[in-house]
Amino acid sequence: MINYAFSFYDLEYFLLIFVRVSMFIYIAPFFSMTNTPRNVRVLLSIFISYILYSTLTPSQAVITDSLAELAMIVIKEAVVGLLIGMSANICMSILNFAGHIADMETGLSMAQIFDPATRQSMTLTGGIYNYSFNLMMLASGLYIYLLGALKDTYTLIPVNGAVFNSERLLNSAITFMTDYVLIGFRIMLPIFAAMLMLNAILGVMAKVSPQMNMFAIGVQIKIIVGLGTLFLTVGMLPRISDFIFEEMRKMLVLFVESMI
Repeated sequence: MINYAFSFYDLEYFLLIFVRVSMFIYIAPFFSMTNTPRNVRVLLSIFISYILYSTLTPSQAVITDSLAELAMIVIKEAVVGLLIGMSANICMSILNFAGHIADMETGLSMAQIFDPATRQSMTLTGGIYNYSFNLMMLASGLYIYLLGALKDTYTLIPVNGAVFNSERLLNSAITFMTDYVLIGFRIMLPIFAAMLMLNAILGVMAKVSPQMNMFAIGVQIKIIVGLGTLFLTVGMLPRISDFIFEEMRKMLVLFVESMI
């Protein structure tokens, strides 16, 4: 006969685990895609929470004396889950930044596409980078790494054990902003270099042949050269994904360390 009996403290401990996991699923990349049904995300959160509850020590259940104290613990666990998921999700903005700069150089910045996954507008090149990264994420199993990182946080940050260090959080945000510009520029560097050489050539031609309207010619040439460069650098997409993967790992470590 199967015994389903459990204590109130076990239920409380499970629900606190569920709060952190659900907040992580809500904001983490790949899991937070809006085209994933909400029921699936809720069931996934419950399933992961149950597995974590089975592997963690039930004796670590948090005993509270008042409803206000329990509410504060729930808020704390929700913030921990959001920060862990956001540390990985913010790295996706690097691809949008790189695509926006690349489209500005090629003259396609006015062309926007609607992403049904995020329900936001993005540039053409940014969309290519985003979908390529999601494909690499599925192929490389990065979502398993993210779930493993979430599991490890319960060893480093037990339930009701988070201590928010504002100075470390600020330093982590500053580090990300530095890497945001650096990695974004490295991603679109081939297109930027091609456009720089093309502008130099068009400038020389404008001096050699003043009668030619270089403005009218340059718009079409920039689009052709930009798309051609993007096509020739398709083989670099796995390396671009590596940049984002490494940044996600770095940000996860920094944000978790700021809550220990």
